[in-house]
Amino acid sequence: MLTKKRILFIANEMSPYLELTEFSEIVNKLAIKANDNGYEVRCIMPRFGVINERRHRLHEVVRLSGINVTVDNDDYPLQIKVASLPNARLQVYFLDNEDLFKRKYIYHDEQEKWFDDNGLRSVFFCKGALETVKKFGWPPDIIHCSGWMTGLVPLFLKTAYKKEPVFAHSKLIYTIGSNTFTESLGDDFLQIANINANIKDKDLEPYASADNLGMLRGGASYADAISFGTADVDPSLKDEFGKVKGKKVLNFNEESDLTDYLQLYSDLAK
Repeated sequence: MLTKKRILFIANEMSPYLELTEFSEIVNKLAIKANDNGYEVRCIMPRFGVINERRHRLHEVVRLSGINVTVDNDDYPLQIKVASLPNARLQVYFLDNEDLFKRKYIYHDEQEKWFDDNGLRSVFFCKGALETVKKFGWPPDIIHCSGWMTGLVPLFLKTAYKKEPVFAHSKLIYTIGSNTFTESLGDDFLQIANINANIKDKDLEPYASADNLGMLRGGASYADAISFGTADVDPSLKDEFGKVKGKKVLNFNEESDLTDYLQLYSDLAK
């Protein structure tokens, strides 16, 4: 009996839980379509405070409790909650932390001021997602990352986590979206992102601008395949990643029924 191929979606946003850009709905449709086409699917996203736990029926996963995520020499308890995606038999896992994600705003406060710890929050989320998969003991064949906040996952997989057995055969797709913020992730962002001795200074160079563009560039630089999730992509990223030797590239197609993504998953999982 053939074992189902496994796809893990890691995303900033996913419909119906959080809808900031059009790609939130595409992530939802991709997860359902992959699930309906014989893949075993799981999804991970942040549990921002704006996500209504009662409405979406989130509950804590006790068996996954007890994980601490170390970032910049500080330990942050990781709380993991789960919900079943409406109209689909697949689970979405939400990563939470009292200090980083309980606030009732996403990236800006009520005065539209950028949170100074958004860089830290993104490092916590990316590392936390990979630690969660380790705790699952669930080796994904494909990891599909979308959204700027997932941009460090490809770097971490190719450096800090490259010897982890659970990721030994994982192929990674990174979707480049539109720029959605103009602020900086902080002067200390590269220091915070350096979570492991296996990460060298040169490995962090794609992220050097410590901004939205840098996160998208870094994610695409370390991915095995790239997709463009919108027509509104920064021209410099389109030029840099539109054709990359050794990487499969999926261009944005407004009329796509997403079978092109299924083909990409199939090609990578061989």
